[in-house]
Amino acid sequence: MTTHAHTPALVSSRLLPGYDTVARLSGAVPMYWRLLAQAGIGPRDRVLEIGCGTGNVLLRAKEAVPTATVRGVDPDPDAVAMARRKAAEAGVELELQVGVAEDLPLDDGSVDRVLSSLMLHHIAADTRVAALREVHRVLAPGGSLHLVDLDDDPRTGGRMHTVNRVLSLLARLDPAHRRSRHGGHGHGHGHGHGHGHGRGHGHGQQPVPELLAAAGFTGAAVVGHGTTRMGPVTYYRAER
Repeated sequence: MTTHAHTPALVSSRLLPGYDTVARLSGAVPMYWRLLAQAGIGPRDRVLEIGCGTGNVLLRAKEAVPTATVRGVDPDPDAVAMARRKAAEAGVELELQVGVAEDLPLDDGSVDRVLSSLMLHHIAADTRVAALREVHRVLAPGGSLHLVDLDDDPRTGGRMHTVNRVLSLLARLDPAHRRSRHGGHGHGHGHGHGHGHGRGHGHGQQPVPELLAAAGFTGAAVVGHGTTRMGPVTYYRAER
């Protein structure tokens, strides 16, 4: 595995698609770092991000812990291709695959940390528990899931209108995003939106800790709250 003490120039301006630019402008970058700090990745940990998009979280994970094994899964082949290009430019090794959270292409107990950034609300409400069960399956005993998503407080549901306007702009800017919108699956950085939203809720009517418990996790809890220009977000943790 290629390792580096420091990862230079994680995201080159010439490689930024429209949605990476919006991610920066929306205040998502501090959210990525907070999620990684919460995960507490160790030097030998095997890390998976579901809905990895163009690799924004994964590249930062590799910068923070160069010796960790870092992989990502996303349903959009164009986003995965972009993530590969960004990793090659940064000089780091990421294991990237096309796939969906509901059917992860990984063996049982093969990862120590799973990350999820702004992804869960994209999954249809009736398949969220199934997707989280897949996360539970691929986690090793003692492993943990670290998740951040748009606040599911119904009082903030109107924020989704702002998000959807941003994503509509991205669909015009980024052909890969436009393609993924029609692919039937979303992921955590702005692709495939519009699936499974409850009225006024980012996660339908069931709170995220309840979804995690239903999927077999223990210690499911809210870790903290934050804000982005897309709206408030909530951080969650659960253990295998």
